[in-house]
Amino acid sequence: MNATTANPGPGTPAADSPSANFSSLPLAPHTLQNLARLGYSSMTPIQAASLPLALAGHDLIAQAKTGSGKTAAFALALLANLNVRRFAVQALVLCPTRELAEQVTQELRRLAAAEDNVKVLTLCGGSPIAPQSLSLEHGAHIVVGTPGRLMDHLERGSLQLDALNTLVLDEADRMLDMGFFDDIATVARQCPKQRQTLLFSATYPDGITKLAAAFMREPKEVKLLAAHTSSKIRQRFYEVTEAQRLHTVGLLLAHYRPVSTLAFCNTKQQCRDLVAVLQAEGYAALELHGDLDQRDRDQVLVRFANRSTSVLVATDIAARGLDITQLEAVINVDITPDADTHIHRIGRTGRADEEGWAFSLASVDEMGPVGRIEQAGHFVSDWQPLASLTPASKAPLLPPMQTIQILGGRKEKIRPGDVLGALTKDLGFVGAQIGKINVNEFSTYVAVAREIAPAVLHKLSTAKVKGKTVKVRLL
Repeated sequence: MNATTANPGPGTPAADSPSANFSSLPLAPHTLQNLARLGYSSMTPIQAASLPLALAGHDLIAQAKTGSGKTAAFALALLANLNVRRFAVQALVLCPTRELAEQVTQELRRLAAAEDNVKVLTLCGGSPIAPQSLSLEHGAHIVVGTPGRLMDHLERGSLQLDALNTLVLDEADRMLDMGFFDDIATVARQCPKQRQTLLFSATYPDGITKLAAAFMREPKEVKLLAAHTSSKIRQRFYEVTEAQRLHTVGLLLAHYRPVSTLAFCNTKQQCRDLVAVLQAEGYAALELHGDLDQRDRDQVLVRFANRSTSVLVATDIAARGLDITQLEAVINVDITPDADTHIHRIGRTGRADEEGWAFSLASVDEMGPVGRIEQAGHFVSDWQPLASLTPASKAPLLPPMQTIQILGGRKEKIRPGDVLGALTKDLGFVGAQIGKINVNEFSTYVAVAREIAPAVLHKLSTAKVKGKTVKVRLL
């Protein structure tokens, strides 16, 4: 394997150098125009290091943290290989979780907007398989999915990979952590041998080398050494007893008042207990773990990503693949015994040159894992006394947005622009008061400023979206 180190280091363009502009890549003019429209001005280090290799057709192993811009790195490569006139699956992206698969799908659709009728299909567990099979019958250019569900479709014969030219393994280390090696191998064996394989991973466990040896052809290797700098993520540690642990989370929120906080617990029960405590204290908190059904998981993620929930309390497995922008704080409610997991947790804040807080609560029994985390991260913990946590304001910490659900989605051919037009042109609301609009298969979720939510709900219930009256409710 040929290795390139992106730090940015030798041979890797600095993010503000002319060669780091997307225009330096062999991309179609309409693709470059779409990138400019989406606000992609210059490449991130991982994009600058990996895209020239991927666009040249090489197999690639890219080591990069979540939030470094890796999705666009492989998306632009697979889109460049696409023959839109050929209605067959030409690219397959494997992801560890449904949440990551959905986010990758959305980003692919945004980046493919310059092309006519690129169909991207998500195939994950937690949804009925029959409608997915029907969608495959109608054809797709790109499939994004989790290993288990992809294997189901391959076994049924509903997913055909004869035309495949690009295989992407996203967050490969997480898929290996979850025991997916054999599933990945089964899927890869059914792909044409003459294909390009792009593997992205935050860490480099032994299984990556094993995957590369089995399924990749002389892969180039790119390592991004610094996705987050210590100046962007400010870590603080607090010693707690078990009796103090959950209540201390509320003290942190009252003292620092972050708009969005992701709190990690080691167990599902701890998630439930913490959410109950936070809600009793008046915080808008939701839980995310493996016991939620898919509809509830989808709604929780939408409400947190659009800033209508202040705190998301999650287990590590449930949170894998989450890519939440503008995340002000991460709280390690329980110390993880794995140093890599700690780094992965806190790396979700402090992105895109924003600063972020990472708070860790540790009992005396957890000092051993804290020491291992310090060694792995090459830092000395900043311990603060619990007595320093005092409320910064008497006002309750409320999320800035609220979510309104419209019963109707892609099946009714509703698009974000239809909803935005109804709210601004028809009903007279200001665009700045409207946040994220998420269109799912059967529902549409729109975030609106908290102060106008009752008025939006009232007006929208009697208005029309795409010429039809819709049912709405406040989540």
